[in-house]
Amino acid sequence: MNGYLATLIRGLAATAATALLAVTATVAAPTSSPAWADGGENVSVGTLLAARAHPAVQLTSLTFSAEVVVPTAEVRQGALEELATQIQVLVAAGKIPSDEPSMYKYMFKRMAADVDKYLIPAAPNRKVEARVGGMCTGWWVTPDGYMVTGAHCVDMSDDELSQTFAQQALQKFNEEDAQEVIKGLENVVADDALIEAAQMVYINFNSAHMKLQKLQKSLAVLQSLPGGGVDKTAKEVPAELVSVGESYPGKDFALLKVNNQQNLPTVPLGDDSDVQTGDTLYISGFPGLVTNTPFFSIESKLDPAMTEGPYNARRTTTEGVPYIQTQAPSYHGNSGGPVFSRDGKVVGMLIAGTVSEGGEASENESFVLPVSIIKEKLNEKNVKPSASLTTTKYNEALDAFFAKHYKDALPLFREVQALHPNHPYVAKYITDSQQAISAGKDETPQPVWLWIAIGLGVLIVVGGGLALLMVLRRRRKRATATPPSYGQAYGGVQATAIGGQEERQEWRQPAAPQRYALPQGESSGAPSPGAYSRGGPAQGQYPPQPQYGGPGYDQTGHDDRHDGHPRYDQYGQPIQAPDGATRYVRPAPPAYQQGAERDVAELEREVAELRRRLGQRQAPDA
Repeated sequence: MNGYLATLIRGLAATAATALLAVTATVAAPTSSPAWADGGENVSVGTLLAARAHPAVQLTSLTFSAEVVVPTAEVRQGALEELATQIQVLVAAGKIPSDEPSMYKYMFKRMAADVDKYLIPAAPNRKVEARVGGMCTGWWVTPDGYMVTGAHCVDMSDDELSQTFAQQALQKFNEEDAQEVIKGLENVVADDALIEAAQMVYINFNSAHMKLQKLQKSLAVLQSLPGGGVDKTAKEVPAELVSVGESYPGKDFALLKVNNQQNLPTVPLGDDSDVQTGDTLYISGFPGLVTNTPFFSIESKLDPAMTEGPYNARRTTTEGVPYIQTQAPSYHGNSGGPVFSRDGKVVGMLIAGTVSEGGEASENESFVLPVSIIKEKLNEKNVKPSASLTTTKYNEALDAFFAKHYKDALPLFREVQALHPNHPYVAKYITDSQQAISAGKDETPQPVWLWIAIGLGVLIVVGGGLALLMVLRRRRKRATATPPSYGQAYGGVQATAIGGQEERQEWRQPAAPQRYALPQGESSGAPSPGAYSRGGPAQGQYPPQPQYGGPGYDQTGHDDRHDGHPRYDQYGQPIQAPDGATRYVRPAPPAYQQGAERDVAELEREVAELRRRLGQRQAPDA
């Protein structure tokens, strides 16, 4: 039976150990790196990085409003007559065609090249209310509304401002003046080239003599507001200019503050050393080719674009300012946008790009202000970049979402929505997560606490089973130690019944040793057959003593046989030890226990105790 119990206990212990190891492995297993760090399965680094960065990237607006005053253009007659004479000479020399449209085109080009020689300002003045400006990119660095962008995105020089108003506010005047001149040309059919030449004269004149009155400047952030499901609308939020550096090639940096903001999504700043030549850079921003095009919806215009390209070289301007050259594509409107390393940290800000002779931006070369300059400028204003709870929860939700753990991602996205109700993307992720769960695409693993509970349950069950087995084992030991009924078979040996009730009682409660002491001088010879009866030994008589040196005893009277079987005299009675007590004979186990293990240790202890007691007795006198 002991062998069976041992085998069973070992099996249960192995089960418990396996369960415990499973729970331990689940709890102690290191958290896997975020999906965006390595690109994840079937998801690119750029996609995951854009998902994290875009909520913090905002479209910024610089607006100037003014009353534009333009004088009327009056022709200088003498200068114009002199020009007409020169044209006739050139026609006669065959240097220009002799048809009137060709001669007028040549005249307008000469006038546009030096408008003040041929035109003078005159009354009346013409006025128009105008608003001009431009779009750039900015990004939140603190949850309470500090934003970084480029210096050239928040201010214009006087020349730049005049050119911008001339281009955007004077178009109507330029067209009207050109049409008025062409009407005065008799018998001439004006083509597009002639109209364009005439307009150029007044574009240059009006721009040169334009005056701005009641000029006002405003900065704003166009925050995208969720509305109607996942659609977005724009809201201009005024921004305060806190700090501004020098435009490119200087330290092209500006710091804005939008008041009454909290829990805004932010992006983390890295270090210059995070990237080097050959690394891939990622640019987030709003290209003007989208924001200035009327064909795209407002929702499309409020979504940043992500471009990427290699880090080509590190440059330094003539003013000593470091810049990074990259082949990541950029466009007008991308200025001020954050530039990221592969691990999702800002390593710089896009400032400029090369421009072709036609004024088009080149995709091959963009220049990035390093993040060290950005940190320097933030420190000057004691602004400490920090991550908001919105960002932390949103990033956790994105990691779960891209790992297809939609059930884990859904409550995190809802927390983000509660923290920042105007979050531009969280509503879409909530919808996508719900649809994925409904479609059976969720792969969320069981929570750790469930595995812990299962493991603890297994341990409790195993512990209870072990305790029960121990109790049963103790009971069986006690049952084995109880004296058996005489007359039963023990391992094939027929035991002889010994005495009656009194004798059995005496066996259970042996008398004190002095009761069995032999009287001095009494013979220890063998008793007569009638010395013992079924009722036990006669009063005052003692059981026969074994002969020293006889079979089974050594010279001291100790039993030298260790087979564990009792010795009987000629009458079938058990031979008693010298102290007079009936030698205790441990019964053999029942037949059904023959194949079970015996409690050897307990039996050896009992034999040793019996030998000790026998050894303490002195041999009787001969």
